[in-house]
Amino acid sequence: MVKSLQETVTLHNGTEMPWFGLGVWKVEDGNEVVNSVKTAIQSGYRSIDTAAAYKNEEGVGQAIKDSGVPREDLFITTKLWNADQGYDSALKAFDESLEKLGLEYLDLYLIHWPVEGKYKDSWKAMEKLYKEGKVKAIGVSNFQVHHLEDLMKDAEVTPMVNQIEFHPKLAQEKVRAFCKDNGIQVEAWSPLMQGQLFDEPVLKEIADKHGKSVAHVILRWDIQSEVVTIPKSVKEHRIKDNADIFDFELTQEDMEKIDALNEDKRVGPDPDNFDF
Repeated sequence: MVKSLQETVTLHNGTEMPWFGLGVWKVEDGNEVVNSVKTAIQSGYRSIDTAAAYKNEEGVGQAIKDSGVPREDLFITTKLWNADQGYDSALKAFDESLEKLGLEYLDLYLIHWPVEGKYKDSWKAMEKLYKEGKVKAIGVSNFQVHHLEDLMKDAEVTPMVNQIEFHPKLAQEKVRAFCKDNGIQVEAWSPLMQGQLFDEPVLKEIADKHGKSVAHVILRWDIQSEVVTIPKSVKEHRIKDNADIFDFELTQEDMEKIDALNEDKRVGPDPDNFDF
């Protein structure tokens, strides 16, 4: 049982990645992102997840610098945006992200979306960065099974992580099974389905039973489903509260009830049908 914010899962290359972190999608650069990341780090979070597309890497970097926590104790993720995919452009985009973050290396670099005809070249660039030690782990985001199979046909390094939309209404069973079989760690984005699950009766009932909130139950379910999770919030009390999931455990029956809520329903774009 995962008992603290600092607990990690070991990726297939031996890198330790925290089970729980802060996502900063749609968090404004400047004070908003600096404050939320600083609050998170001061509250014990060690994993921060950003992306070039979020346009807040500089603020994240500032917060890391201001936090006073040694760099090696933190786990920082950013992502390669679609417009920068391709071999040379990916290498350039990585350098730009690193410069904005003010870091010497990254812990995890992800291909943000499976852009057809480009993600293989992007992956070659990721492998180069990985071999040069500029990033401790490389992975993908929003990849379906067929994307992973296609990528791995020619890859020298198997992705360490696949970050996907995952919540009780979207269980992603096929992707998760494939990742498990291939040693790829699954990570959830939008774990709380952008607030759309807070009135779900099954979740409310389980939450009441444990004296917890629905958010706590969902985030605990993620971790007990062996999925790394990075809920996003800009509110100080919410950032602290989201992490309050390490003092209880869902029963097998709780887990099965939550699993049964799946409707294969997305709130984000479909990785097989996006145009950005």
